Amino acid sequence: MLIRKAPDFRYSEITPKQVYMNRRRFLATAAIGGGLAAVDARAANPYSGVVKSPLSTTEKPTPLNAVASYNNYYEFGTQKEEPAQRAKALKTSPWIVSVEGAAAKSQKLDLDSIMKIAPLEERIYRHRCVETWSIVVPWIGFSLSAFIKHVEADAKFVAFETLYDRKIMLGPGQAGIPLPYVEGLRMDEAMHPLALLCFGMYGEPLPNQDGAPIRLIVPWKYGFKSIKSIVKIKFVQKQPPATWNITNPTEYGFYSNVNPAVDHPRWSQGSERRLGEFTKRKTLPFNGYADQVAQPYTGIDLRKNF
Repeated sequence: MLIRKAPDFRYSEITPKQVYMNRRRFLATAAIGGGLAAVDARAANPYSGVVKSPLSTTEKPTPLNAVASYNNYYEFGTQKEEPAQRAKALKTSPWIVSVEGAAAKSQKLDLDSIMKIAPLEERIYRHRCVETWSIVVPWIGFSLSAFIKHVEADAKFVAFETLYDRKIMLGPGQAGIPLPYVEGLRMDEAMHPLALLCFGMYGEPLPNQDGAPIRLIVPWKYGFKSIKSIVKIKFVQKQPPATWNITNPTEYGFYSNVNPAVDHPRWSQGSERRLGEFTKRKTLPFNGYADQVAQPYTGIDLRKNF
Protein backbone atom coordinates (compact mmCIF):
# COMPACT_ATOMS: atom_id res chain seq x y z
CA MET A 1 0.00 0.00 0.00
CA LEU A 2 1.38 3.38 -0.98
CA ILE A 3 1.09 6.19 1.55
CA ARG A 4 1.83 9.75 0.53
CA LYS A 5 4.83 11.31 2.28
CA ALA A 6 4.46 14.53 4.23
CA PRO A 7 5.05 17.48 1.88
CA ASP A 8 8.15 19.62 1.74
CA PHE A 9 6.55 22.86 2.84
CA ARG A 10 5.81 24.35 6.20
CA TYR A 11 2.66 24.12 8.29
CA SER A 12 2.72 27.92 8.48
CA GLU A 13 2.50 28.08 4.68
CA ILE A 14 -0.79 26.19 4.45
CA THR A 15 -3.37 28.38 2.75
CA PRO A 16 -6.42 29.17 4.91
CA LYS A 17 -9.46 27.22 3.70
CA GLN A 18 -11.47 30.29 2.64
CA VAL A 19 -8.57 31.70 0.62
CA TYR A 20 -7.91 28.31 -0.90
CA MET A 21 -11.53 27.87 -2.00
CA ASN A 22 -11.60 31.33 -3.55
CA ARG A 23 -8.36 30.57 -5.36
CA ARG A 24 -9.75 27.29 -6.62
CA ARG A 25 -12.89 28.97 -7.96
CA PHE A 26 -10.70 31.56 -9.69
CA LEU A 27 -8.66 28.85 -11.40
CA ALA A 28 -11.79 27.14 -12.62
CA THR A 29 -13.23 30.37 -13.92
CA ALA A 30 -10.01 31.21 -15.69
CA ALA A 31 -10.09 27.77 -17.36
CA ILE A 32 -6.59 26.89 -16.25
CA GLY A 33 -5.71 23.30 -17.08
CA GLY A 34 -6.80 20.50 -14.77
CA GLY A 35 -3.23 19.42 -14.06
CA LEU A 36 -2.22 22.85 -12.77
CA ALA A 37 -5.38 23.13 -10.70
CA ALA A 38 -4.67 19.76 -9.09
CA VAL A 39 -1.13 20.81 -8.20
CA ASP A 40 -2.49 24.03 -6.71
CA ALA A 41 -5.03 22.10 -4.62
CA ARG A 42 -2.43 19.72 -3.20
CA ALA A 43 -0.05 22.55 -2.36
CA ALA A 44 -2.83 24.47 -0.64
CA ASN A 45 -3.90 21.58 1.58
CA PRO A 46 -1.46 18.75 2.39
CA TYR A 47 -4.20 17.08 4.46
CA SER A 48 -6.31 16.26 1.42
CA GLY A 49 -5.87 13.02 -0.47
CA VAL A 50 -4.03 11.12 2.28
CA VAL A 51 -4.53 7.36 2.23
CA LYS A 52 -7.12 5.92 4.62
CA SER A 53 -5.55 3.52 7.10
CA PRO A 54 -6.88 -0.05 7.34
CA LEU A 55 -7.13 0.64 11.08
CA SER A 56 -10.17 2.82 10.33
CA THR A 57 -13.69 1.94 11.40
CA THR A 58 -16.39 1.63 8.76
CA GLU A 59 -18.80 3.70 10.85
CA LYS A 60 -20.18 6.92 9.46
CA PRO A 61 -18.20 9.98 10.65
CA THR A 62 -19.89 12.54 12.86
CA PRO A 63 -20.56 15.83 11.01
CA LEU A 64 -17.65 18.26 11.28
CA ASN A 65 -19.79 21.10 12.60
CA ALA A 66 -20.80 18.95 15.57
CA VAL A 67 -17.23 17.92 16.37
CA ALA A 68 -15.91 21.47 16.03
CA SER A 69 -18.60 23.15 18.13
CA TYR A 70 -18.91 20.82 21.14
CA ASN A 71 -15.61 20.37 22.94
CA ASN A 72 -13.89 19.73 26.23
CA TYR A 73 -10.97 22.17 26.43
CA TYR A 74 -11.11 23.64 29.92
CA GLU A 75 -8.36 26.18 29.28
CA PHE A 76 -10.85 27.89 26.96
CA GLY A 77 -14.03 27.34 28.95
CA THR A 78 -15.84 24.72 30.99
CA GLN A 79 -18.98 24.76 28.85
CA LYS A 80 -18.90 22.67 25.68
CA GLU A 81 -19.67 25.59 23.35
CA GLU A 82 -17.04 27.99 24.77
CA PRO A 83 -13.77 26.57 23.31
CA ALA A 84 -14.93 27.08 19.71
CA GLN A 85 -15.13 30.83 20.40
CA ARG A 86 -12.30 31.41 22.86
CA ALA A 87 -9.69 29.17 21.22
CA LYS A 88 -9.56 31.50 18.23
CA ALA A 89 -6.92 33.40 20.21
CA LEU A 90 -4.56 30.40 20.14
CA LYS A 91 -1.57 31.02 17.86
CA THR A 92 -0.55 27.70 16.32
CA SER A 93 2.38 28.82 14.17
CA PRO A 94 5.25 28.77 14.87
CA TRP A 95 4.92 25.75 17.17
CA ILE A 96 7.69 23.97 19.09
CA VAL A 97 7.52 20.62 20.88
CA SER A 98 10.19 19.91 23.48
CA VAL A 99 11.39 16.28 23.60
CA GLU A 100 12.89 15.48 27.00
CA GLY A 101 13.92 12.66 29.30
CA ALA A 102 15.14 9.21 28.30
CA ALA A 103 15.48 9.78 24.57
CA ALA A 104 18.73 9.72 22.62
CA LYS A 105 17.46 12.58 20.47
CA SER A 106 16.16 14.93 23.14
CA GLN A 107 15.58 18.18 21.30
CA LYS A 108 13.14 20.89 20.36
CA LEU A 109 11.24 20.17 17.15
CA ASP A 110 9.05 22.47 15.11
CA LEU A 111 5.79 21.12 13.73
CA ASP A 112 7.08 20.81 10.18
CA SER A 113 9.94 18.57 11.31
CA ILE A 114 7.57 16.36 13.27
CA MET A 115 5.15 16.02 10.35
CA LYS A 116 7.95 14.69 8.16
CA ILE A 117 8.86 11.85 10.51
CA ALA A 118 6.32 9.48 8.96
CA PRO A 119 3.68 9.46 6.19
CA LEU A 120 0.37 11.08 7.04
CA GLU A 121 -2.72 8.90 6.83
CA GLU A 122 -6.41 9.21 7.62
CA ARG A 123 -7.85 7.09 10.42
CA ILE A 124 -11.56 7.04 11.11
CA TYR A 125 -11.74 6.36 14.84
CA ARG A 126 -14.48 6.11 17.43
CA HIS A 127 -13.83 8.58 20.24
CA ARG A 128 -15.61 8.32 23.61
CA CYS A 129 -15.86 11.12 26.14
CA VAL A 130 -15.84 10.26 29.83
CA GLU A 131 -19.39 11.61 29.91
CA THR A 132 -22.21 10.09 27.85
CA TRP A 133 -21.36 11.25 24.33
CA SER A 134 -19.19 9.94 21.54
CA ILE A 135 -18.01 10.84 18.03
CA VAL A 136 -16.54 9.19 14.95
CA VAL A 137 -13.80 11.33 13.37
CA PRO A 138 -11.49 11.00 10.36
CA TRP A 139 -8.26 12.02 12.11
CA ILE A 140 -5.05 12.67 10.13
CA GLY A 141 -1.62 11.81 11.48
CA PHE A 142 0.69 8.87 12.04
CA SER A 143 1.35 6.30 14.77
CA LEU A 144 2.91 7.72 17.92
CA SER A 145 5.31 4.76 17.75
CA ALA A 146 6.99 6.32 14.70
CA PHE A 147 7.79 9.43 16.73
CA ILE A 148 9.07 7.38 19.66
CA LYS A 149 11.35 5.37 17.40
CA HIS A 150 12.58 8.56 15.72
CA VAL A 151 13.73 10.13 19.00
CA GLU A 152 15.13 6.76 20.17
CA ALA A 153 13.32 6.72 23.50
CA ASP A 154 14.04 4.10 26.16
CA ALA A 155 11.56 4.47 29.02
CA LYS A 156 8.63 2.84 30.77
CA PHE A 157 6.24 5.77 30.34
CA VAL A 158 5.74 8.79 28.13
CA ALA A 159 4.41 12.07 29.56
CA PHE A 160 2.70 14.88 27.63
CA GLU A 161 2.07 18.52 28.41
CA THR A 162 -0.32 21.02 26.81
CA LEU A 163 0.47 24.64 26.04
CA TYR A 164 -0.51 26.97 28.86
CA ASP A 165 -0.70 30.67 28.02
CA ARG A 166 -2.32 32.67 30.82
CA LYS A 167 -2.77 35.63 28.46
CA ILE A 168 -5.40 33.79 26.43
CA MET A 169 -6.42 30.88 28.68
CA LEU A 170 -8.36 30.57 31.91
CA GLY A 171 -6.53 30.23 35.20
CA PRO A 172 -6.67 26.98 37.22
CA GLY A 173 -9.34 28.42 39.50
CA GLN A 174 -11.61 29.27 36.57
CA ALA A 175 -10.89 26.06 34.68
CA GLY A 176 -11.31 23.93 37.78
CA ILE A 177 -8.20 21.85 37.07
CA PRO A 178 -4.46 22.32 37.65
CA LEU A 179 -2.66 23.76 34.63
CA PRO A 180 -0.79 23.15 32.41
CA TYR A 181 -2.72 20.06 31.40
CA VAL A 182 -0.65 16.87 31.58
CA GLU A 183 -1.21 13.25 30.58
CA GLY A 184 0.72 10.02 30.24
CA LEU A 185 0.77 6.52 28.81
CA ARG A 186 2.56 3.32 29.58
CA MET A 187 5.17 2.74 26.90
CA ASP A 188 3.47 -0.36 25.50
CA GLU A 189 0.27 1.70 25.14
CA ALA A 190 2.16 4.49 23.40
CA MET A 191 3.76 2.00 21.00
CA HIS A 192 0.44 0.42 20.03
CA PRO A 193 -0.38 1.05 16.34
CA LEU A 194 -3.75 2.61 17.25
CA ALA A 195 -2.15 5.42 19.30
CA LEU A 196 -2.07 8.38 16.92
CA LEU A 197 -0.08 11.60 16.83
CA CYS A 198 -2.64 13.80 15.12
CA PHE A 199 -2.36 16.99 13.04
CA GLY A 200 -5.65 17.24 11.19
CA MET A 201 -9.18 15.96 10.67
CA TYR A 202 -11.76 15.93 7.89
CA GLY A 203 -9.04 16.70 5.33
CA GLU A 204 -7.98 19.91 7.07
CA PRO A 205 -5.66 21.06 9.88
CA LEU A 206 -7.04 20.61 13.38
CA PRO A 207 -9.33 23.45 14.51
CA ASN A 208 -7.91 25.22 17.56
CA GLN A 209 -10.66 23.95 19.83
CA ASP A 210 -9.96 20.37 18.75
CA GLY A 211 -6.31 20.48 19.78
CA ALA A 212 -4.38 22.32 17.07
CA PRO A 213 -1.78 22.00 15.88
CA ILE A 214 -0.74 18.62 17.36
CA ARG A 215 -2.57 16.29 19.70
CA LEU A 216 -2.79 12.68 20.79
CA ILE A 217 -5.58 10.24 19.92
CA VAL A 218 -5.89 7.06 22.01
CA PRO A 219 -9.21 5.64 20.80
CA TRP A 220 -9.68 2.87 23.38
CA LYS A 221 -9.47 5.35 26.28
CA TYR A 222 -11.80 8.11 27.45
CA GLY A 223 -11.33 11.36 25.57
CA PHE A 224 -9.43 13.27 28.25
CA LYS A 225 -6.43 10.95 27.72
CA SER A 226 -6.11 12.31 24.16
CA ILE A 227 -4.24 15.45 25.19
CA LYS A 228 -4.45 18.56 22.99
CA SER A 229 -2.03 21.25 21.78
CA ILE A 230 1.10 19.38 22.88
CA VAL A 231 4.27 21.36 23.68
CA LYS A 232 6.25 18.76 25.66
CA ILE A 233 6.83 15.02 25.34
CA LYS A 234 8.98 13.51 28.08
CA PHE A 235 10.14 9.91 28.46
CA VAL A 236 10.27 8.77 32.08
CA GLN A 237 10.70 5.64 34.19
CA LYS A 238 7.90 6.29 36.70
CA GLN A 239 4.19 6.75 36.08
CA PRO A 240 3.72 10.44 35.21
CA PRO A 241 0.96 12.66 36.57
CA ALA A 242 -2.32 13.03 34.67
CA THR A 243 -4.49 16.10 35.19
CA TRP A 244 -7.86 14.49 35.87
CA ASN A 245 -6.26 11.76 37.98
CA ILE A 246 -4.65 14.51 40.09
CA THR A 247 -7.90 16.47 40.28
CA ASN A 248 -10.10 13.57 41.41
CA PRO A 249 -8.37 10.17 41.63
CA THR A 250 -11.53 8.41 42.84
CA GLU A 251 -13.31 9.30 39.58
CA TYR A 252 -10.50 9.35 37.00
CA GLY A 253 -7.85 6.65 36.91
CA PHE A 254 -4.51 6.69 35.12
CA TYR A 255 -5.50 4.00 32.61
CA SER A 256 -8.98 5.37 31.81
CA ASN A 257 -9.79 2.58 29.39
CA VAL A 258 -13.38 2.74 28.16
CA ASN A 259 -15.18 0.25 30.41
CA PRO A 260 -19.00 0.10 30.45
CA ALA A 261 -18.83 -2.16 33.52
CA VAL A 262 -17.35 0.61 35.67
CA ASP A 263 -19.70 3.54 36.17
CA HIS A 264 -18.56 7.05 36.87
CA PRO A 265 -19.81 7.99 40.37
CA ARG A 266 -22.23 10.49 38.83
CA TRP A 267 -23.44 8.67 35.69
CA SER A 268 -23.54 5.32 33.98
CA GLN A 269 -20.82 4.46 31.44
CA GLY A 270 -22.95 1.68 29.98
CA SER A 271 -24.45 3.74 27.16
CA GLU A 272 -23.58 6.75 25.05
CA ARG A 273 -25.12 9.15 22.57
CA ARG A 274 -23.32 9.94 19.33
CA LEU A 275 -23.22 13.68 18.65
CA GLY A 276 -25.93 14.55 16.15
CA GLU A 277 -28.01 11.48 17.06
CA PHE A 278 -30.85 11.00 19.56
CA THR A 279 -30.84 7.25 20.13
CA LYS A 280 -28.43 5.93 22.73
CA ARG A 281 -26.20 2.94 22.00
CA LYS A 282 -24.37 0.51 24.23
CA THR A 283 -20.82 1.44 25.13
CA LEU A 284 -18.34 -1.24 24.05
CA PRO A 285 -15.37 -2.42 26.15
CA PHE A 286 -12.23 -0.56 25.11
CA ASN A 287 -14.55 1.54 22.93
CA GLY A 288 -14.90 -1.36 20.50
CA TYR A 289 -11.15 -1.92 20.13
CA ALA A 290 -10.90 -4.85 22.57
CA ASP A 291 -9.65 -7.30 19.94
CA GLN A 292 -6.68 -5.02 19.24
CA VAL A 293 -5.78 -3.69 22.69
CA ALA A 294 -7.07 -5.94 25.49
CA GLN A 295 -4.06 -8.30 25.65
CA PRO A 296 -1.63 -5.89 27.42
CA TYR A 297 -4.11 -5.57 30.29
CA THR A 298 -4.39 -9.32 30.90
CA GLY A 299 -4.15 -10.01 34.63
CA ILE A 300 -4.95 -6.41 35.60
CA ASP A 301 -8.18 -5.78 37.52
CA LEU A 302 -9.61 -2.96 35.42
CA ARG A 303 -12.28 -2.24 38.05
CA LYS A 304 -9.56 -1.26 40.51
CA ASN A 305 -7.06 -0.01 37.93
CA PHE A 306 -9.56 2.07 36.01
